[in-house]
Amino acid sequence: MRIQEVIRRPLITEKSTVLKDERGIVAFEVDMRANKIEVKRAVEAQFKVKVAEVRSARMHGKVRRQGRYVGRRPDWKKVYVRLAPGEKPIEFFEGV
Repeated sequence: MRIQEVIRRPLITEKSTVLKDERGIVAFEVDMRANKIEVKRAVEAQFKVKVAEVRSARMHGKVRRQGRYVGRRPDWKKVYVRLAPGEKPIEFFEGV
């Protein structure tokens, strides 16, 4: 799997913002097939930082209704990446 395909998008939620500010942990949505080693390499290559730890979780897609029709969103994978001590924090909105 190519490095550009591993990370789908950053997760910007209230919880992930607190974790980023207090502990240096950043959350991403990644490809379901990616493992922790591939995620670590992708983050280090794309953001030029050292990664200390990667934790991953598989999230189940929500069931959604549109009137009487029931559908389901796809499952996805979430990772929490802890940066090494002394590393600069990752900023997602630098150009704004």
